[in-house]
Amino acid sequence: MTSELNTKQHISAGLASAPVHVKLAVDLIMLLEQQQLADRDVLAALEIVRADYRKKCRVGGNSTSHIPAPAS
Repeated sequence: MTSELNTKQHISAGLASAPVHVKLAVDLIMLLEQQQLADRDVLAALEIVRADYRKKCRVGGNSTSHIPAPAS
């Protein structure tokens, strides 16, 4: 148990100065692992998320919501 705690503390210390996208990736990985879902389900869900964000970027919408940007 002490070894696991030391590993978590080491990871947390390293993440403190990591870029935002790395922190987000680690959070997502931990969240997905905690759910104990089938690999195929996780990968399928990630493809949906990826496609959704790419579409929002092309449309010019707000990447943090499902509401597209107003047309100019």
